Amino acid sequence: MVKDASDRSETSSGFTAWVVLAPFADRLELAAAEAFESGAAGLEEREGEVIFYVTSGNAERVRACLVAHDLAPTERRVPAADWAEAWKAGLVAIDVSDRLRIRPSFVPGRAPTGQTELVIDPGQAFGTGGHESTRLALEWIDALAPLPRGARVLDVGSGTGVLALSALRLGAARAVAFDTDPDATRATRENAGVNGLLDRVDTFTGEITATRTEAFDLVVANLLRSEMFPHLGAMAARAGAGARVVLSGLLGTDREPTHCALTEVGLRARAERTRTDASGTEWLALLASR
Repeated sequence: MVKDASDRSETSSGFTAWVVLAPFADRLELAAAEAFESGAAGLEEREGEVIFYVTSGNAERVRACLVAHDLAPTERRVPAADWAEAWKAGLVAIDVSDRLRIRPSFVPGRAPTGQTELVIDPGQAFGTGGHESTRLALEWIDALAPLPRGARVLDVGSGTGVLALSALRLGAARAVAFDTDPDATRATRENAGVNGLLDRVDTFTGEITATRTEAFDLVVANLLRSEMFPHLGAMAARAGAGARVVLSGLLGTDREPTHCALTEVGLRARAERTRTDASGTEWLALLASR
């Protein structure tokens, strides 16, 4: 999971990198949003660490923000000259399955015959396929492929749009992808254009209540529990007869509360997938239906 500033031209005084060790999952989204408001220039998650890149002038403001969320940041200096390329290090193409590959544009190589490919670059939105929660959601979408002819997909909290675009690559006819972050909406449209899918996806910035209560065949969401639960009822209302609902971004400890919350909105968890990250945090993705 990477979030980076669109302008990487800072050269005067270098960057401070505030490093936060896991566990962080239950606090990351809010802390990240406030850190960017406080002047963070980029965010990177790798091997159990979350790294906030900050220009020297904003370093103390961002540190105070992270401390306020009990994230205990430690300092790591990053020369400004290294920033333009450092964010790319370690990012590779991800083979979700023999059918689907997610590749950053700067990573060479093409998908082998029979494997469809999406080109997704890290931008000012989460979701490049590398994080455990995104990977789990992609695995569920791939497991449901080929999606029914004419299938419509709703991507709740789209980030880079990787989930909606993957569903389109795997057979869906159209997708609606939205996020409350305008940077995510922009990233989804840009990635749709790069992949030749712009005419098959509708995007907007806002809440799920702005969508019509039409019958979608697949509803996907990669959100933390605190963000997901308030919208479960609206998601269920937009899942048509026979629809599948993929819920990722959950922790292993969210299993029972999520089962109960699904029952309250008329859904039932049918199966689950889990992944454990480098810090030992268990991530959970459920497949649900009526």
